Amino acid sequence: MNKPLTEQDSNYDGLDEMSTENLLRNINREDQTVATTVETEISAIQSLVEAILARMKKGGRLFYMGAGTSGRLGVVDASECPPTFGVDHGVVVGIIAGGDYAIRKAVEFAEDDKEQGWKDLQEYDVNDNDSVIGIAASGSTPYVVGALAYCNANNILTGCIVCNPNSAIANEANFPVEVKTGPEFVTGSTRMKAGTAQKLTLNMISTALMIKLGHVKGNKMVDMQLSNHKLVARGTSMIMDQLQIEEKEAKELLLTYGSVRKAVESKNA
Repeated sequence: MNKPLTEQDSNYDGLDEMSTENLLRNINREDQTVATTVETEISAIQSLVEAILARMKKGGRLFYMGAGTSGRLGVVDASECPPTFGVDHGVVVGIIAGGDYAIRKAVEFAEDDKEQGWKDLQEYDVNDNDSVIGIAASGSTPYVVGALAYCNANNILTGCIVCNPNSAIANEANFPVEVKTGPEFVTGSTRMKAGTAQKLTLNMISTALMIKLGHVKGNKMVDMQLSNHKLVARGTSMIMDQLQIEEKEAKELLLTYGSVRKAVESKNA
């Protein structure tokens, strides 16, 4: 049986005999291939983003689904959208096989249940305005395959981020993204190159969507939440630049109106 790309033997051997410097240099050498591999899928990522955008403009939500590392990456990306772009927590949702407990600790065989993914989505009253992206390095995780199949049957837009060609998940997805990262430095350890590729792709998808939905002006996060002193200082600086006013006035506006966008609009009204 042919091994999937992500399960093939590492291009390196004798890892346990390498010096620390050689380990680090070789890992970095492999990592440098990831961004160029993601670049080959920009057209596919664009198609996925534009299809999701059309639904989100109508009030639809974006769901990420995965197991293990892939699921955790989806949860991370979803959790960063509210503080970064000021959207509600239910706009981008990360779902991991095994539930929130699985974010920290592995839940045995959770990814092997082909019915559970759809059950998890139903808890959110998923509907045909929504979009679901399955994330799986292998491209074969039953939890994700089953969820996408049910989504397709219910006219819910489906996409995926996988790292092997011609996978079951890619075959189910309306808009597949196949980032073929190849063998891992440690054979089969897809938290490495495959995980990096998935993270890069998720960054591109969510950031492009949020920009297109109007949460960035120029190059600034005008709707970011003021959840710590650093972000208050950043928002103050943005308002100073935008309105050409002093720090004290800018900070007062920010704290009064709660966001850079509303502060600026209050002065331009």
